Amino acid sequence: MTQAFPNWMAEIQARVERALSRRLPAADLAPCRLHAAMRYSVLGGGKRVRPLLTFATGELAGADPARVEHAACAVELIHAYSLVHDDLPCMDDDRMRRGKPTTHVEYDEATALLVGDSLQSLAFSAIAEARLADDPAQQLDMLALLARAAGSRGMAGGQAIDLAAVGQQLTLEELEFMHIHKTGALIRAAVLLGAGCGKLAPAEREALDHFGKCTGLLFQIVDDILDSEADSATLGKTAGKDAAQNKPTYVSILGVPRAHEMANQLRSQAQAALDPFGPRARRLAELSHFIVARQF
Repeated sequence: MTQAFPNWMAEIQARVERALSRRLPAADLAPCRLHAAMRYSVLGGGKRVRPLLTFATGELAGADPARVEHAACAVELIHAYSLVHDDLPCMDDDRMRRGKPTTHVEYDEATALLVGDSLQSLAFSAIAEARLADDPAQQLDMLALLARAAGSRGMAGGQAIDLAAVGQQLTLEELEFMHIHKTGALIRAAVLLGAGCGKLAPAEREALDHFGKCTGLLFQIVDDILDSEADSATLGKTAGKDAAQNKPTYVSILGVPRAHEMANQLRSQAQAALDPFGPRARRLAELSHFIVARQF
């Protein structure tokens, strides 16, 4: 009997938490304050959506879960580093993340900057230090994929566009371009890294790539909707921050009803991309539904 989705999700989340805890330096290892701050920033919070996507795709591709674990840690460490830096006063200047003070508030700005730098390098070591693919060239491709997703042609570039867009009127196409980079690139990478740990035909990988792109935009639209409808206690971060900072969002451009409609359309496109896989894509389909239905 196939494991129920909530149980599967809880099991993967717990596994990733343990793996991250092992990979992060101990808090009593010098420099102790930096290492304690790294653990504070990563552990004990978050839905781990990106590692869940990595494990779901790895399962579909018949990958060894021990290999997938390294890739899942890598993508979550990149995500965690981006949150630490995004919350800094020079960026979004936020004081709460995952229901607790942000890293620069709990420690200080300099430590938070170093935490982000350290988590980024730790992410690449997670992929470089273990054998994730039978073909070394494929593993090098995985390193390159993560680098692109995190850099100026991906997440960092999307953040730069986001900062420049404050107070601006963007078209829907311009907003999508921003979020394909800021949010979508790392979610796409999470999907493809899981695939890279296993074996898939080129056409299957292309279908998963399309699923990842749709899911990345879907995740951001739902985030924008939640930011406009939920309170800070529910979200675990400051609610309404984008509106307060006059940032363009799917809600500000489309309104809530049309944003919901677009989310449902993207979910349908993501599901359609999974059709060639049949039951093998069950976990990815369930995660797509979870992203739309989540309340925090």
